[in-house]
Amino acid sequence: MMLKSKVLKVLEENKGKTVSGAEIAKTLNLSRTSIWKAINSLRDDGYNINAVTNRGYSLADNTDLISKEGISLYLNKEFSNIDIYTYKTTSSTNEVAKKLALTGAKHGTVVISEEQTAGKGRMGRTFYSPANTGIYMSIVLRPNLTAMDSVLITTSSSVAICDAIHKVTGIECQIKWINDIYINNKKVGGILTEASTNFESGTIDYLILGIGINFNNPKDNFPDDLKEIADSLYKGNSNGINRNILCAEILNNILSIIPKIKDYNFISEYKKRSIILNQEIMYTSGGIYSKGRAIDINNDGSLVIKHDDGSIKILNSGEISIRRLS
Repeated sequence: MMLKSKVLKVLEENKGKTVSGAEIAKTLNLSRTSIWKAINSLRDDGYNINAVTNRGYSLADNTDLISKEGISLYLNKEFSNIDIYTYKTTSSTNEVAKKLALTGAKHGTVVISEEQTAGKGRMGRTFYSPANTGIYMSIVLRPNLTAMDSVLITTSSSVAICDAIHKVTGIECQIKWINDIYINNKKVGGILTEASTNFESGTIDYLILGIGINFNNPKDNFPDDLKEIADSLYKGNSNGINRNILCAEILNNILSIIPKIKDYNFISEYKKRSIILNQEIMYTSGGIYSKGRAIDINNDGSLVIKHDDGSIKILNSGEISIRRLS
């Protein structure tokens, strides 16, 4: 572990408390000069570290920079050894995760960035990813599932994320089929899955689960084309909740639910959080616009639509967009 990372780990473990330089040096078996240099380097990275003469150093409570050290503190014991890669900026965490997967990254490997310059959304869209305001995270998954089951990862992860947000922030979220997270009828986050499949067996070799969440972004900061449709969990004051805690809880939930995904126990919660069930909707499938009523969500994550003439349409993941008519 790099020197700076070791010092940050100690500061995160004692966040808000003052730890003497001598104590840090003794704990890490390093010189006081090395500690001082690491502290200055962390400050250059944006960490708010206070120094009190004859007392030591303190990482300010309001510090909200995403780090492996900060996330690891809140991970369940069984996930404490997952690999976490953090970046100040990257084009797309999904792209970085894919490269890692191709070189053998293990199940649960995480890529997180403070900013994405080319964040990926569904249907070739971009995901707005400004610096230091969101959670942009991709997870390498190697589930024992077939390609047909991959939609279950999207639906179960939607529930896992909503549950994590509620536990950490108290905010209740809804789900717009199939992969968007909403509050107050506005989008605060989304999921993008990209899988590599073994064509002979039909099983998933690896799946990249990309997650984007607007964590703390005032409405006025959104581009004009997003102001009326997008929202953020917080709008300038996160009430002391930091992103490391939420990242960890999301990871805890997702990595816990994947092995039990074929139990389908999450489907009932998915339905409860749905904003389109029992709604009249317009959807596009295969480039054709149609209107109907969303009447159910099957265990496989597919959406059941009933048309005015009584005919039934089953929608699966793919190039489908949906909007409520009311």
